[in-house]
Amino acid sequence: MNVKALIADDHPLFRVALKQAVCALLDKNIAEAASLQETLDCLVKDPEIELVFLDLNMPGNDGLFGLSQIRLRHPDVLVVIVSAEEQAQIIQRAINLGASGFVPKSSTLEQIAEAIEQVLDGGQWLPAHLIDEVEQALPDEQSSFARHLEQLTPQQFIVLKMMADGLLNKQIAYELGIKETTIKQHGSAILKKLKLNNRTQAGVLFKQIMQ
Repeated sequence: MNVKALIADDHPLFRVALKQAVCALLDKNIAEAASLQETLDCLVKDPEIELVFLDLNMPGNDGLFGLSQIRLRHPDVLVVIVSAEEQAQIIQRAINLGASGFVPKSSTLEQIAEAIEQVLDGGQWLPAHLIDEVEQALPDEQSSFARHLEQLTPQQFIVLKMMADGLLNKQIAYELGIKETTIKQHGSAILKKLKLNNRTQAGVLFKQIMQ
């Protein structure tokens, strides 16, 4: 398949192993990144990248934060989570935030190939032994919240993350180098899009989804 991919993982040996598996199916010109910032930079520099294999635990990536940033900034890029984690709630959160698949690092080459083919064909791929558990993993409130997050702009998402971390509007404005009134406007827009009444509730749900 003539599809350009990016492997984002901070472990060089795993990147080599995954690259070998991916090269058998995709364009051999596969990009690599060892941090979230490198990943985002690669996607900006090379708009031909169509598929990202994203590790959940690497520098700059706080839980599912990296996935959400890629989906917000590059909605046409397919993201497959590749992780040692196999918890059903984490997998369900990833799917709700727009991941096209979740491949455990324990997967065989055959399973990785199956995941790639299914994702590029427009489907989603999950480990067969976890599908039933994943479908029942999240409370309705969290599932709804995760879907609404996709409506936020990248800037609003950053503001929401900082709100969830307990920063005041004045502090957020200082960190982002913009006016406090702009932060207040972002806050109102965020709550409206998330269909929530207050920032405390938004912060609690954000942390539950992203952890």
